[in-house]
Amino acid sequence: MRVALTPLSLAIASAITFSHSNGFAATQNTSAMETMVVTATREAKDKSTLSESVSVLSEQDLELIAPSHPAEALNQIAGVHVNNLGGEGHMSAIRQPITTSGVYLFLEDGVPTRPTGYFNHNGLYEVNIPQSSRLEVTKGPASALYGSDAIGGVINSLTKPAPINQASETDINLEAGSHGWKRLLTSFATGINDHSGLRIDINATDSDGYRDNADYTRYSTTLRYDNQLTDKLKLKVLGSYSDIEQSGVSSLEYDDYKNDPKKNRYQGDIGYRDVKALRLSAEFNYQMTDDQLLTITPFYRDNSMEMMPSWMVTYDPNVRDYQFQSYGALLKFRQNLWQDRVQVITGLDIDYTPSTYEEEDITVTTQGDLFTDYQKTGNKHYDFESDQLSLAPYIHLEWQFAEKWRLNAGARYDYFEVDYSDKLAGQAVDSRHLRPESQTLRYDEVSPKLGLVYQYTSNHNAYLSYRQAFRAPTIGNLFRPGSSLESDQLEPVTSDSVELGLRGRFSPRLAYELAIYDMDIENDIVSFIDGSDRKSVNAGETSHKGIELSLQSQITDNFSVSLAANYTRQRYEDFSYVYLVWPSLQSINFAGFDVAKAPKKTANLNLTYKPPFLPKASASLEYEYLGEYYTDQTNTAKYDGHELVNLRLHYEVSPQLSTYLRVMNISDERYSTYTSNQVGDPDISYRPGLPRSVYAGVRLSF
Repeated sequence: MRVALTPLSLAIASAITFSHSNGFAATQNTSAMETMVVTATREAKDKSTLSESVSVLSEQDLELIAPSHPAEALNQIAGVHVNNLGGEGHMSAIRQPITTSGVYLFLEDGVPTRPTGYFNHNGLYEVNIPQSSRLEVTKGPASALYGSDAIGGVINSLTKPAPINQASETDINLEAGSHGWKRLLTSFATGINDHSGLRIDINATDSDGYRDNADYTRYSTTLRYDNQLTDKLKLKVLGSYSDIEQSGVSSLEYDDYKNDPKKNRYQGDIGYRDVKALRLSAEFNYQMTDDQLLTITPFYRDNSMEMMPSWMVTYDPNVRDYQFQSYGALLKFRQNLWQDRVQVITGLDIDYTPSTYEEEDITVTTQGDLFTDYQKTGNKHYDFESDQLSLAPYIHLEWQFAEKWRLNAGARYDYFEVDYSDKLAGQAVDSRHLRPESQTLRYDEVSPKLGLVYQYTSNHNAYLSYRQAFRAPTIGNLFRPGSSLESDQLEPVTSDSVELGLRGRFSPRLAYELAIYDMDIENDIVSFIDGSDRKSVNAGETSHKGIELSLQSQITDNFSVSLAANYTRQRYEDFSYVYLVWPSLQSINFAGFDVAKAPKKTANLNLTYKPPFLPKASASLEYEYLGEYYTDQTNTAKYDGHELVNLRLHYEVSPQLSTYLRVMNISDERYSTYTSNQVGDPDISYRPGLPRSVYAGVRLSF
C-alpha cells in the first residue's frame, strides 16, 4: 500500500518550507556550522573547516533511535541507504548501488575494523553500534588518512569514554519486541582515581527473526580504559569482542513474497554464519608542545568466520572457514605553524595480516523447494594461506591563507605485498574451482586529495574538493577465482570524485547542508568470455552523480523537523558481465545502462513533538522513502521502491528511569529490502522486509 506522503517531491517541498537535518531530530540544536568531527584527521575538528560531506549521529540520537539494526540509524542520513538482510546482515548504498563490493571503510575509533582485502559487506554487525558514543559518516572518498575501500564512504563508530575521577555509574537497558526480540544493553563506568577511569559495555541480543528458521544471536563487549598519564601524555586502551550467530535467510520469488513472506527456503543450518571478532588497541597521545601532537596506536585483530554462502547453495554448495589476525600500528604527527594558520599532519599506517581460508564441498538435502540439511564430502576446493603486509605513509595539509579561505590538500601512498601459498598444490583442479599457483604479489597506489573552503559569511560556507580513492583486490578476488582465469593479475579499482558543497544556518533554528558530486570509477573488476574461457580483468567503468540535501529546523520549542534526501544517477560507461545460457557461458556489455540496484531517490523525514504539558515526553514520526531501481544490469525489470512510517515514543519518568516504545512499519507495508534478478532470467527474487513490529524498552541508571 502507499501512504499519504507518497510523492517524494511533496515530502521535500513541504519539509523545505520549515525544516532541516543532518541526522535525527535530537541534533536539532547543533547546526552544521558547529559540529565537531574526528574522522577527517583522527582528532576533533570543526566540521566547517572540512572540504567533504560528513554527517553525525550523536549519543543522544542513538538513544532516541534505539536501533535494532544499523539501518534504523544510518538511513536517517542524506545519501545513505543500508538494507536489512536478516539479523544485522546488510548491504550499503552510499554514492554506490546496493552492493556487496568493498567500497566502504568501517572504523571503530578511527581504526579499520578489518584489514584491506578482507572486506565484509555485513561488517557493521561486528561493531556495537547501539552503545556507541556517536557515528560519523564521511560520504565519498575519505581524507588522505585512510586508504583502500573508502570509495563510497567511511562509517566511523566512536566508543564512549571512561569517566575520570567520578563515582561509579551503572546503566541497564532492557528491551523486548516482536518476533521473539530480546536485548540487554548494560554499562558500568567508574573513575579509578583522579587521572584514570574504566568503562564496560555489554550487548546481548537474541531474536527468532520474522522469517521461519531465521534466528539470530549476538554477544558484544566493549572495554575502554582512559588514563591521563601525565600533563602531556594520554592513553586510551580499547578492547572489543563480538560473537554473532545468524541463520541463513533466503530470497523469495514473487508468489511467495506476496502470499507467504515468512517462508524461508533455508532450514536448519543451511546458509548459516558464525562470526567472532576481537579487536585490541592502545592509543597514546603525546602533546609534545602546544603546536605538536604525536599519536601512536598499536592494534591487534583476531577474526574468524565459519559460514555456508547462501547464494551458492543452488549451484556450488560449500562450507568455508576464514581466519585472520592483524598486527599493526597507526602513527600520526601533527604540527601547527604560523600562529595555527597552517596545520601539517604526517603519518604511517602499518598492517601485517596472516590469514587462512578453507572451503569444503557439501551435498544438500531438499524437500520440494526447501533446503533442509547438508553433508560434508571431505573434498576441499580451496585451502590456502595468505600473509599480507601493507605500508601507507601520508601527508595532510590545511592552510588558512586568507580570512575567509582555507586550503586542504593531501596524498597517501599505499604499498601491498601478499604472500600466497596454495596448500592443495599438486592436487587436481576442476574447471569450477581454479587455483592460482603459490606466489607473492605486490602492488601500490597513490591517492591525492585537494579541497578549498570559503567562509562567505559567519554562518555559511562553501567547499570544493577533488578526491581520489581506490579499492584493492580482495583476497577472495585474487585467490578464490572459481572459474575465472588470471585472477592473480587483478589490480586496484580506482575512483575520481569532484564535490561541491554548501552548509550553514539561516537562524539558530534552521540549518542546512547541500552536496553535489560527480564520481567516476575505473578499472572495476569485470568478467568476460575469451573463446571458451572466463576471465576477470580490470576493465569496468561506471559514473556516479548525485545531490544530497540535509535540513533541520526547530519550528517551536516543542516541535522540530528534519529532512535527509538524495537524488543520484549511476550509469555503466563500460562494464562486461558473464552469464549462463545453458549449456554455455555468454558475455554482454552494459554500456549506457543504469547501474543495477541503484535507487535514484531516497528520503527520510522526521517530525518530533515534545508536549508542553508533558515536558519529559517526546513523540517522533519518521517517514522513510526508497525510490525505484533496476533489478538487473540490462534494465529489463524494476523494483518500484517503498515507503515506511515509523513511530518512536519516549518518556523520562525520572533522571534514573525512562521508558520508550517504537513501532516500525506502522502501515504494515509489504516491501523488499533487496530485489534482484540475473541477466537473462525473468524471475525476480525479493527479500521481504519486517512487517509491523513493536518494541518496548526501559532504561535504568544508578
